[in-house]
Amino acid sequence: MQDDDKNLFQEVVKNVKPLKIKSKTIEPSANKPKPKPIAKKFLEDEKRVLLDSLSDDYIYEDGELEDGLLFLRPGHSPDILKKLKKGYWVVQGSIDLHGMISQEAKSYIVDYIQECKKKHTRCIRIIHGKGIGSKNKEPILRNKVKNWLAQKDEVIAYAQAPKFDGGSGAVIVLLKEYN
Repeated sequence: MQDDDKNLFQEVVKNVKPLKIKSKTIEPSANKPKPKPIAKKFLEDEKRVLLDSLSDDYIYEDGELEDGLLFLRPGHSPDILKKLKKGYWVVQGSIDLHGMISQEAKSYIVDYIQECKKKHTRCIRIIHGKGIGSKNKEPILRNKVKNWLAQKDEVIAYAQAPKFDGGSGAVIVLLKEYN
């Protein structure tokens, strides 16, 4: 049966001739320079350095107020926090850390912030949960996320998300602008 199909196909296409490319805008792929290879180990090492730069022992003290999580990198206007809490910036992306252990969550945040940098994303939401599913019903990731974000140079500010956007189980983050 396969030979019949093959013979039929060959019969149908026997008079077909390849097109000649006359357009100067279309170049055969053989003439295009190949992109420089990126060493796989280099990328792995770079990611490991980014992960290692975030300490689990770092504690950001001033990050918890009566109205939730707040952080503002020194040297920036306090108006940024007001605008962030009021939704001045549109949330352009979101990640959900539910069900992840600390190391997975840290890696996911590092990767996501790097991706946001490349895509020029400024405002993101990180859903860390309220800790209802954890052993002692404590928000373990919530505290770790606030400390990790305070260590990331890319983060200008963060604030607890409004109720409709996750409330105390999420944080809205403003990232530096990269051109």
